[in-house]
Amino acid sequence: MRVLLAPDKFKASLTATEVAERLAQGLASVGIDSCRLPLADGGDGSVDAAIAAGFAPHPVTVAGAAGTPRSGRIAVGDGTAVVEVANTCGLTTLPSGRLLALDATSLGMGQAISQALRLRPRRLVLALGGSASTDGGMGLLAALGFTFADANGIQLRACGRSLARVHTVDSSRVVRLTGVEIVVASDVTNPLLGSDGAAAVYGPQKGATDAEVRFLDAGLGNLVRAFARSGYPDAMANAATAGAGSAGGMGFAALLLGARIVSGAEFFLDLLDFDRHLSGVDLVVTGEGSIDAQTAHGKLATVLARRAHPVPVVAVAGRNILSPDQWGPAGFTAVYSLGDYTDRDTAGDPELTGQLLTRIGSQIGQLLTGAFARP
Repeated sequence: MRVLLAPDKFKASLTATEVAERLAQGLASVGIDSCRLPLADGGDGSVDAAIAAGFAPHPVTVAGAAGTPRSGRIAVGDGTAVVEVANTCGLTTLPSGRLLALDATSLGMGQAISQALRLRPRRLVLALGGSASTDGGMGLLAALGFTFADANGIQLRACGRSLARVHTVDSSRVVRLTGVEIVVASDVTNPLLGSDGAAAVYGPQKGATDAEVRFLDAGLGNLVRAFARSGYPDAMANAATAGAGSAGGMGFAALLLGARIVSGAEFFLDLLDFDRHLSGVDLVVTGEGSIDAQTAHGKLATVLARRAHPVPVVAVAGRNILSPDQWGPAGFTAVYSLGDYTDRDTAGDPELTGQLLTRIGSQIGQLLTGAFARP
């Protein structure tokens, strides 16, 4: 019996690697070996997943979301560099977790990209989940040599508060990206502007009030116009592109650099060589923090299940709200939820989450060996 453990992270509890380890312990307790492939979908944990798959870690020093220096890392392997927002300037880098809707910056992401380029990759993968800023990617671009000035020629700090004042953009000293393929791995399809845009949809999650959402959206529109009059005639079309609104507008900034936006789930399954790991496997166990109505709409677990067919797939989740008659259409043979084993909230409780995953791994193993076990 061969089992492939290919989970995503359980956000705020365990990394994908830790989830796979705890499930493996449970399987091993009933005599079943497994191989592990921790996954990501372009959100936080993407660098860790690449490293677990054999990419080399490279430390970087960057500005966190509030602008203060912090340590992060990128992953490099076979000509590809993976850089993520979450461990450079994401929400978790905010001091004491205090949200800064107007003043958070994407500068650290650009600094990480700049350091990755020194390694001369042929492909640069940008994982944009977990961002703290809504600055239209001003910070990211500033780190690569762009400068932003107001109508009086005064250079502006790269953050959401400055968006409304941008008048001109100078790209004469931008880092050369010739010969580098830039890929944005994201399942966010929002445009930059409007009711479905970066500020309106994601601004409140980053602490923006209603008034600040309107301010940021208007500022993002001003930023687009500034690019258009500064030698970027496709700026408005880029702003309307699906995914331009990802990570507070970093998707828009990436498009200005010539990036293409792809499905994060599909891309990372390819990058981490899922199909090769699937060969000869009798069962795949995947998992993520929540399995719900959104799971079927391009989220990693269902994309994986479709790719794995006809190999059966069991899903494990911190929370599951799909009824058993919905498991099959989503691609799952069975779904195990931590909530079936405890009345306690497992989110933010790594120890309890790990214990329950080990127990579930054991029960999946017993089922495979013919001993039925109910949750």
